[in-house]
Amino acid sequence: MQLSSKTASKTLPGESNPVVNPQLEKHEEGGSEELMACTVAPNFSPAQERKLWRRIDLRLLPMLTLMYLFSSMDRGNIGNAKLDGLTTQLSLTGNKYNIALVLWGLVMMLMGFVKTWVRRPWLTRADQRFAATLNWSALTHWYPRFMYQYRFALFCGSATLAGAFSGLLAFAINFMSGDGGFQGWSWIFIIEGLATIVVGFIAFFVMVDYPSTATFLTAEEREFVIHRQRQEAANNDEHHVARQVRAAFTDWQVWALSVVQISAMVPLYGITYFLPTIINNFGYSTSISQLLTIPPYAMATVVLFTFAYYSDKLRLRSPFVFAGQIIALIGFVINISDASTGAKYFGTHLCVIGSFAAPPATITWLANNLGGKYKRAVGMAVQIGVGNLGGAVACNIFRTQDSPRYILGHGLAIMFLGIGLVAVPLTVLTYKRINAQRDRAELQDPVQAISKASSHDADSEGKEREAEFVGDREAGFRYTI
Repeated sequence: MQLSSKTASKTLPGESNPVVNPQLEKHEEGGSEELMACTVAPNFSPAQERKLWRRIDLRLLPMLTLMYLFSSMDRGNIGNAKLDGLTTQLSLTGNKYNIALVLWGLVMMLMGFVKTWVRRPWLTRADQRFAATLNWSALTHWYPRFMYQYRFALFCGSATLAGAFSGLLAFAINFMSGDGGFQGWSWIFIIEGLATIVVGFIAFFVMVDYPSTATFLTAEEREFVIHRQRQEAANNDEHHVARQVRAAFTDWQVWALSVVQISAMVPLYGITYFLPTIINNFGYSTSISQLLTIPPYAMATVVLFTFAYYSDKLRLRSPFVFAGQIIALIGFVINISDASTGAKYFGTHLCVIGSFAAPPATITWLANNLGGKYKRAVGMAVQIGVGNLGGAVACNIFRTQDSPRYILGHGLAIMFLGIGLVAVPLTVLTYKRINAQRDRAELQDPVQAISKASSHDADSEGKEREAEFVGDREAGFRYTI
């Protein structure tokens, strides 16, 4: 099927109600492909559009958030279990606890490379759906470019709240120690693990995958969501799979923002795994220490949502990454010093707030700037995988022999944050230079620049696809700062 180039129309950034959509869209469901020809895009009023996005939010985000909440609690509750007898009963003396955390961190790192349904005979379909829907890149299939971060923050905010809930539950579960012959740390894993299984079972029946298969939307609404998402997204070329994969591994920005990600994740994992122990070393009892972990995570959730809202509103990412790392840096500097207990407890708030505020913005930043469906998926997998490697690093820097000040752990957290504070401005300057070059090229030869950014007829598109993959190197593409 051929489409005349005369029907193609170039949509300016920010336009939300296009009239013509001549592209032949492809949507994947499992291993099959469904072709949808959308010749006329629906025309929604701003009020109708807001109502539509609210419906989508209410259908997707609550269950995604709930699943990620319990998943995060399962990952982070080992820090609470440590205070409730884990190290004593299992004789985790010396650095044995740190070694256990290394294995924990390696599992988290490998999870970063999961970007589709896990098709293995020993996993149930519910497990497959869980692996797919919790993939951050799934949100990029639903929302336009500058609606990512706030939704992702709602998603990630559940991980921040998990720290607060873990502390509260650990405080309550500690009173069950001895029941059924299990100590308190065992009940933490049993109860929170069972809750995760129940939530995962419910999710199997209520979750949806892609806009093209969303039965809760009308056909017109599905067309609008698909068109709007692709209108503002980076180039979504579904061809050149091998070239896109290669482009992801050789693109400077993937590795630059992976450095930024790990610079934030080492402090995040460090404070997550050891916050109960750090507070306990301030001289508080086990129960009080569990309760005192709640306020830092509650404050971090508020800051995370605030950062995300203004990041999408201003269409900026780097200032919020930088601000988060500065906040965390101040917190770790306070805790490495010989300050009073009250000042250090205040510092733990800054450590948690900054560490949890920066990573979502970093992931969204890269997602906005990678063109090509497969390049974006692989690039984000690399970034998340490198970031999760920070878990293996953080497990070994807060050693028992370094308590109560943990100079090595706090010092290395400060070092990684310093690396990030250097990498962020360098990345911004590089993006600005490339954008300026493309602006100058467009001013010098606007006709050629527009023709490169516009749609072409099917024959010319086919020839270009055979020639090379362009993606975010397209002349009309501008990187998000």
